[in-house]
Amino acid sequence: MRLPAARRPNTPRLDALRLRDRVRAPVGILFVGINPGVRSALTGHHFAGYSNRFWKLLYASGIVSEPLTAEDDVRLPEWQCGITNLVPRPTSGIASLRPSDYVSGQLALRRKMRRWRPRIVALVGVTLFRALFNTRPGERVLLGPQTERLEGVPVFVLPNPRGRNANYTYREMLAAFTALRKVALTPNDQMNR
Repeated sequence: MRLPAARRPNTPRLDALRLRDRVRAPVGILFVGINPGVRSALTGHHFAGYSNRFWKLLYASGIVSEPLTAEDDVRLPEWQCGITNLVPRPTSGIASLRPSDYVSGQLALRRKMRRWRPRIVALVGVTLFRALFNTRPGERVLLGPQTERLEGVPVFVLPNPRGRNANYTYREMLAAFTALRKVALTPNDQMNR
């Protein structure tokens, strides 16, 4: 019989941690991740992995007007952006997610969409798009605007910016984030950046 690993005193259980949504109306772009990673859960900040390029891409694409880090996630509403996750439970990888996580996560996300009414929803990762829209196995999902809508809101697919993502180069990621800025922001929004 194997005994559970001992935890250090005052170390929270990973599955008990939750990240707070960073959203305030009006919401131009709502970024949706699939679920928090371990580092994000422990720090309390979205996309906090050491090799995650989300924050660098936001600035390089012009979505935000100054460099930000994960610790600045609370500032996203300054640029009419918000961030949430489909599944609030953190894991070291999506293989740990259960089918019920996706079902309950989709219901919660749809409620949030109706409440926040974003101009566009940016799904961070092709896997998230597949989970929400039940694409056929092997069906190719292209980055960028989609024909599908989520609660009537246009859907845009971004590449997952984590360092382990070998499917896209940094240049391809930046092109996708830049395309999102061009689609999501009105000319007036862009003048104020």
